[in-house]
Amino acid sequence: MATKIVNKLPHNLPQLQNLIKRDPGSYKEEFVQQYRHYQSSVEIFQLNPTQYNKSLAELVMFLAQVSQCFKDELMNYPSDLILLLRRHSTQLDPEMRVVMCKALILLRNKKLVEPVALLELFFELFRCQDKVLRKFLFAYIVNDIKTINSKKKDPKLNKALQNFMFAMLRDNNSTAAKMSLDVMIELYKRNIWHNEKTVNVLSTALFSKVTKISVAALRFFVGRDEENEEEDDSDDDEETKKEHQNTVDHLRLAQKVGKHSKKKEKKLKKVTKELTKIKKKNKSESFNFSALHLLHDPQDLSEKLFKHVEGIHEKFEVKLLYLNLISRLVGVHELLLLNLYPYMQRFLKPHQREVTKILLFVAQATHALVPPEILESVLMTIANNFITERNSSEVMTVGLNAVREVCARAPLAMSETLLQDLVLYKSHKDKGVHMAARSLIQLFRTLNPEMLHKKHRGKPTGLEAEGIADYAALSGRDHISGAEVLNSEEEGEREEGEDGWESASDTDDDSDGEWIDVHHSSDEDVQDEKEKLDSLTAEEKLEKSRHIMQTRILTQEDFARIRRAQLAKKAGIKERRGLKRKSQQTTADELAEISSTNKGDILPYSSIGFTHKKQKTDKASKLAKSQEGKEDRGKYGHREHNPEAGVTNKVKLKAKNFQMVKHKLQKKGKRSFRDKQMSLKKSLLKKGRK
Repeated sequence: MATKIVNKLPHNLPQLQNLIKRDPGSYKEEFVQQYRHYQSSVEIFQLNPTQYNKSLAELVMFLAQVSQCFKDELMNYPSDLILLLRRHSTQLDPEMRVVMCKALILLRNKKLVEPVALLELFFELFRCQDKVLRKFLFAYIVNDIKTINSKKKDPKLNKALQNFMFAMLRDNNSTAAKMSLDVMIELYKRNIWHNEKTVNVLSTALFSKVTKISVAALRFFVGRDEENEEEDDSDDDEETKKEHQNTVDHLRLAQKVGKHSKKKEKKLKKVTKELTKIKKKNKSESFNFSALHLLHDPQDLSEKLFKHVEGIHEKFEVKLLYLNLISRLVGVHELLLLNLYPYMQRFLKPHQREVTKILLFVAQATHALVPPEILESVLMTIANNFITERNSSEVMTVGLNAVREVCARAPLAMSETLLQDLVLYKSHKDKGVHMAARSLIQLFRTLNPEMLHKKHRGKPTGLEAEGIADYAALSGRDHISGAEVLNSEEEGEREEGEDGWESASDTDDDSDGEWIDVHHSSDEDVQDEKEKLDSLTAEEKLEKSRHIMQTRILTQEDFARIRRAQLAKKAGIKERRGLKRKSQQTTADELAEISSTNKGDILPYSSIGFTHKKQKTDKASKLAKSQEGKEDRGKYGHREHNPEAGVTNKVKLKAKNFQMVKHKLQKKGKRSFRDKQMSLKKSLLKKGRK
């Protein structure tokens, strides 16, 4: 009897999918059958959307896979899926929701769905209480927008997406608003939406009533994560990191194998925390200068932010983030926000939490356009509360560093009386305090030496003092200080000839065979020129620099030469005879590297918080230091062993197993009563003879 052939294709969707992709026309009836099955399954599923339907999930993915073969029949399929997700987005089973999203992404890759409609749906799905789905959609949205703008940017599409995304920032659901903000920040960091519109819309999130949203926007403008701001004075090298890691592994193994105790758990937590600090400290800090410069109205924004800070009742850490952003805005754009300084002045006390950061914010918010009267009161508060003998040396160092940074940005804030008082701390017994006081002296040697006492001005270096201009005065110069080191005549001759060589022709009258005198530059000529330059007076140097600026166009090499000469004068270095030019240039370059300071808009934490401390040394470092220079020495009290010599029985006995010599040691230890009696008799006889 012949067996009946059964068509298994309706029940084997992967095989049917493969066959349809090879020959769509031959299997159209089977496809229509599956599509009708899908429509009926959807109607049943809508009655109870909270339940997972495995057959419907398989049909959804099957239709998405073969959608390019039957575009006319599946014309309404993407819109039906989008409508189904919008209606039951919060009620759907999580696995069912993910399957539908993957099917829509597959249709988007085949260009059967418009990107705007799909991305708007995904933004709405951020409202679902499904963390895995939100993470999946976040990654897809960022990558899809990046792909759209990879070859050529589509302004129309970007504008539509941005308008919808900006509306999502005001959504009632805080989770959806926070995820939309994260998407915009990620797109800005990847230089996809790196424009003014994005930055100014992100600034509106600073005033959100939801703390998570406002803090995320603050961290974007501040430019780094609050967790990465932990600073430590000690510098650990790679060996220390390996040592920490080995300690952590050892303690974890001991916790698993040995006896469990709270002491071991505390040790493990402490070492793990220390290792985490080391990893965080090594991360590079990135600042968002461009975001601060792209704001439309920074003055209005800073005033609104300051008013917002005065009225909010948030944690102190959140207020610090607001003050950090306000101070950066004021410093970068040179804004006038006079109420900010008395507000921060209230927190300038040594016992205040995070007072070092507040001092940093005061220095950041300082610029030349702030009235000196306001900054003078701030400096007096710092001097009275920090720079006194009743405080510790670390507090005094931080106070002096803060005064130096404020004066570097606004020198008019410092009075001559206060400066002379602070300068006296250069003879303090603590190294950190006297180093901070010396840095303040060095600053005013450059800015205005007249404010210092004569003995603190240092040796004259021949440099022109910068001087302190009047408040809000415009400064214009007709010369560059130090340009007199350039030789205008030689440079002019160099411009006439391409390589500085004199042109020679065959028509010259040199056929008589006589030698022609050719001038060769030597180190002696260079030294003579420098001696002439040193002998010039200040007025002559000024006149020469003006003449050079009027007759020449300076190149980058000329500026570098001026800079090297200025740095050499600052350090008091005089070039000696016999030195080669190469070594002189190397010395000046090293000097420039050492003398370089951070003059950016944003101050680093180390400019105020760094104190000169003697680092604690552990036992290993002490032993390593004691062994320095003793590598070639032999071991003390140790004789060289002769390899041909034998070993005594006593030494051999020590190397043997204890069970082998146990009986010998027991016999040696026990004595009989007769032996004890005889030894006692001998001892008594000896005492009687004495």
